[in-house]
Amino acid sequence: MSSIIQLLPDHVANQIAAGEVVQRPASVVKELLENAVDAKATDIKLIIKDAGKSLVQVIDNGVGMSVTDARMCFERHATSKIRQAEDLFSLYTKGFRGEALASIAAIAHVEMKTRQEQEELGTHIIIEGSKFVSQDVAVLPRGTSFAVKNLFFNIPARRNFLKSETVEHRHIVDEFQRVALAHPNIHFTYYHNGGELFNLPPSNFRQRIVNILGGKTNEKLVPVKEETEIVSIAGFVTKPEFSKKNRGEQFFFVNDRFIKSGYLHHAIMAAYEGLLKDGCQPGYFLYLQVPPNTIDINIHPTKTEIKFDDEHALYAILRSAVKHSLGQFNVSPVLDFERDSNLDTPYAYKDTEASFPTIQVDGNFNPFADEKPNRHYAADSRRNSRAETSSWEGLYVGLKHDTEMSFEGRSSQQSMTDVSEMQFESEEVNASLFDDSDIEKAVNKTYQIHKKYIVNPIKSGMVIVDQQRAHQRVLYEQFLTNMTVFQAASQQLLFPLNLYFSSGEMELVHELKPALSNTGFVFDQNAEDHIVISGIPVNVTESEVSIVLEQLISDLQDGIPENSFSQTDSIAKSMARSLAVKTGTYLTEKEQENLVNGLFACKEPNVSPFQKPTFITMRVEDLDKKFAI
Repeated sequence: MSSIIQLLPDHVANQIAAGEVVQRPASVVKELLENAVDAKATDIKLIIKDAGKSLVQVIDNGVGMSVTDARMCFERHATSKIRQAEDLFSLYTKGFRGEALASIAAIAHVEMKTRQEQEELGTHIIIEGSKFVSQDVAVLPRGTSFAVKNLFFNIPARRNFLKSETVEHRHIVDEFQRVALAHPNIHFTYYHNGGELFNLPPSNFRQRIVNILGGKTNEKLVPVKEETEIVSIAGFVTKPEFSKKNRGEQFFFVNDRFIKSGYLHHAIMAAYEGLLKDGCQPGYFLYLQVPPNTIDINIHPTKTEIKFDDEHALYAILRSAVKHSLGQFNVSPVLDFERDSNLDTPYAYKDTEASFPTIQVDGNFNPFADEKPNRHYAADSRRNSRAETSSWEGLYVGLKHDTEMSFEGRSSQQSMTDVSEMQFESEEVNASLFDDSDIEKAVNKTYQIHKKYIVNPIKSGMVIVDQQRAHQRVLYEQFLTNMTVFQAASQQLLFPLNLYFSSGEMELVHELKPALSNTGFVFDQNAEDHIVISGIPVNVTESEVSIVLEQLISDLQDGIPENSFSQTDSIAKSMARSLAVKTGTYLTEKEQENLVNGLFACKEPNVSPFQKPTFITMRVEDLDKKFAI
């Protein structure tokens, strides 16, 4: 029987490896930027076309490569960082596996130009699908230029799984920001479809954060610094009042490498305990320096997860450092034991003896002695009382004569009236305890239970409505109708609102502007780091605008649907979730009735926009069974 196991060809093995290394255009951006940083570049340019599907190009002024290295870098597991297995535990660079360029070349058209500083001429190599097309000598500037074109050209199934250009571009921006934040000493420039999006000059950590996320970020930052034998911590956290619903502004860097760690994130949340609103997330930009032999960065293909030797100590140090910074800068409430200078003894009275109070007693005082009244006062009081009496006695002049005349007229009238002909009004006695109108009101009355459910009696029993889900359904259909019919009403603001967002969020807001305008939002002039809103929908208050937009951005972070109806549906759902009355909110009887009537006027009152039941019914028979013995 012949053997059935055989070695895969190199180009097939490279395509399989590309499945782990290259998931989307952002993966190519990450690998090429990290290679440029490892090449000791001080100026790096990133050029993107069509969200990386057509072109991803990285140009640096690093050390460059020789002719042999330029050819060898595309071989599998070819690297300049590793010589022996022990080197894996003393890594100070990023790219060390030597499989990134080989994987990229297997699924794209790659053009590389490189030259070392001491060389007069450089090397120009073109590779298509792991096949070397050409290798020439060329006059080039110092450094390296990688151009990756037509990504996944030979794997159409993988290309079809890519999201819309907006989503893919957002992932590229995320990777660019992570590398740029980790290396503020490098000048980064980012171009997309011919336009410059970022121009980040060399700076310190704080200025780099502000340049990426906008000028308003500076007032949000609280510095954090801690030096220990285990770890060195530096960076910034945001003030609690600037917390958001999403986790977009959360960055951990370990030895200048971006990582994701739920364990360290929990330490930050523990430091913010009692300072954040429900569901809100703090922002942080923390740089950790640890000995390379105490971490393992080779546990995940994307190298974004790290294994620490002593996680418990790192957790405690990070939590205490953040908590100390929040208290030091008066962000979190602390007990103040400082002495108030106003309570100190003045200098002039420092050596003065205290004076004791004295008591004076009148020995001739007799509480039982008769007091003689003041004659003048008594005379004046009698005179005033007499004057007042003369004034009100005049009111009754002639009253006796009028009274006698009225009695005489009444007696003569009574003599002319026969008592037998008089009709007395009798009150009809009703056997029922309640009026019919009261009974009808009681039947239609709604009741709120635990500020969560609304109970409404019906003929067959009762209906129990979930107030939050019911309001979501009502608002969802209202927003959907307004956006599809283009008849949304808007209310003008006396003072326009200026809302600041990061560059990635601003791009998302610009993408959503047409749909938001159909809901009633009115946008004024555009700006790079903020939007100006002069009108809002009638059912949105001014204080809710920022909450609605932040929730909308958070819900659509994973991608904006390409279909216009799906995009409208997603926006309507997100706004309904933000504006719906929450569990725990007290509703008046009129509000309860309006909510119930609005729910049953919807097209699909049975479920919320998120396919959860909005109400249940209980029949009288079901209640009878509960009381059955």
